[in-house]
Amino acid sequence: MKFSIIIPAFNEENYLPKMLVAIKTASAAIGFPAEIIVVDNESTDKTAQTAKDYGAKVVSESEHNIAKVRNTGAKSAGGDVLIFIDADTIVPETLFQKIAEAMENEKCFGGAVAVSYEPFQRKWMKFYLLGWKFWGKLFNMKQGATQFCRKAVFDELNGYDESVFMGEDIEFYWKLSKFAKQNGGFLHFIENPKVITSSRRFDKMSLWKTFLLTHPAFIFLTSRKKSFWKDWYEKAIR
Repeated sequence: MKFSIIIPAFNEENYLPKMLVAIKTASAAIGFPAEIIVVDNESTDKTAQTAKDYGAKVVSESEHNIAKVRNTGAKSAGGDVLIFIDADTIVPETLFQKIAEAMENEKCFGGAVAVSYEPFQRKWMKFYLLGWKFWGKLFNMKQGATQFCRKAVFDELNGYDESVFMGEDIEFYWKLSKFAKQNGGFLHFIENPKVITSSRRFDKMSLWKTFLLTHPAFIFLTSRKKSFWKDWYEKAIR
């Protein structure tokens, strides 16, 4: 087994060092090869150089479309298991061991990892996100802060849908779930340990944008219309 760890990154020079150190620590615990691929999405800071300094392979993608950025990383991957991790997300030391244990079963096609957030500046935001947890369980919505999949299955499904500009991770998880069910497989959701992701958007976006742009119904209705997602692409909060 070999892991390819794929990290989409746009202007992430401040987050990458801590994130990549955590990935290396988790990788050292699994006892088999793991490559780290940072997909530089036309960053204007030192994202690419920072990634190289920490030993990652860097590939470039010019189009600001998170699905395409993820797919570009997958195309350059040499592993048989792909792990997609957001650049502002920290993985715990034992996480890759948990993924490896799940993927030892050939019927396991992939899965996702539960997410916890850094402490919020708006303390009450954690209660707002309980709604996401409820809807996530009800509609099988698993976030893409960390998702994993067998590369052969990923290729057969043509990866993430590049016509989707937001919620591409949820759409892919639904597609992967359907494929697994049709082919006698299953997905594995890792509840613990959780990954820790940045709370920056919930802290820095205006309240009305936070409530609108993170509402499941709004995401579902506008996910294929890039004009609605300037705050994620043209005005990315860093």
